[in-house]
Amino acid sequence: MGSPSETGSDGSRGCVLLTGANGFTGQHVRAELIGAGYSVCSAVVGAARGPHEATLDITSRDNCRRVLERLRPDYLIHLAAISFVQHADADAFYRVNVIGTMNLLEAVADARLEPRRIVIASSANVYGNATGGVIDESFPPQPVNHYAVSKLAMEHMVKTFSDRFPIVLTRPFNYTGRGQQPHFLVPKIVSHFLQRAPVIELGNLDVERDFSDVRMVAHVYRRLLECDSAGETVNICSGRPYSLRTILDMMAAIAGYEIEVRVNPAFVRRTEVKTLVGSTVKLRALAGPLQPIGLHDTLQWMTRA
Repeated sequence: MGSPSETGSDGSRGCVLLTGANGFTGQHVRAELIGAGYSVCSAVVGAARGPHEATLDITSRDNCRRVLERLRPDYLIHLAAISFVQHADADAFYRVNVIGTMNLLEAVADARLEPRRIVIASSANVYGNATGGVIDESFPPQPVNHYAVSKLAMEHMVKTFSDRFPIVLTRPFNYTGRGQQPHFLVPKIVSHFLQRAPVIELGNLDVERDFSDVRMVAHVYRRLLECDSAGETVNICSGRPYSLRTILDMMAAIAGYEIEVRVNPAFVRRTEVKTLVGSTVKLRALAGPLQPIGLHDTLQWMTRA
């Protein structure tokens, strides 16, 4: 199908099949791709609502094959996953994250496609309870929950296709922004301040996470389609950790009031990853200079939603 820089017959930069398109990340990735001149077919669960959407059940290999044979995309960005760490159905992590990804890649092979690039989202959670500073891609995985184990298993499965397809695996660290569900940490904090709630219940306030803005993450996914990234595994991160206490202080300054914080033992997970901060060295080497968005700016953007 040619190089990633070629222009398609419709005048676009090529067609991208985007799984998980209606999810938090997918909506921002779709906007980034369209803004950069790509045509996007959004793969969704449930009924398609227009000519640029397709119903896709990644747990069905037959369904994946039919969709891929019909659409024949130039690129694929695979975001669809069970991504909430505390999801109640442990089996679903493996059905969707591992088997679903395998079904999708098998369908690409069955349809005899020659994609210019396939970008697949794993997770920095595979690093587990990492200690000792900034984590680069050579750090040995130590998953501590079903979500992370399923993502690491998925990575190993994907590598069995690496001799057939130009695949790049991403390990996003935490990121946030408009549209993220309120059961995730930062949207929960933002919504409590917007409602001027007097109290918020949280877990360990000293947990530190490397937070990026979803708009930067979307930009990275687009850049990974365009650069020489095939065969790579790369962190998507800011390189800077923030504790929950810091986030609370930022929101207090934005909202203009202090909220009472109560630590709920039920929210303190036994296998809690204490600190996760990623190295951006490989990401910048592959994708080029990035324009990071500070967490304070992200929080302000979310409060204006």
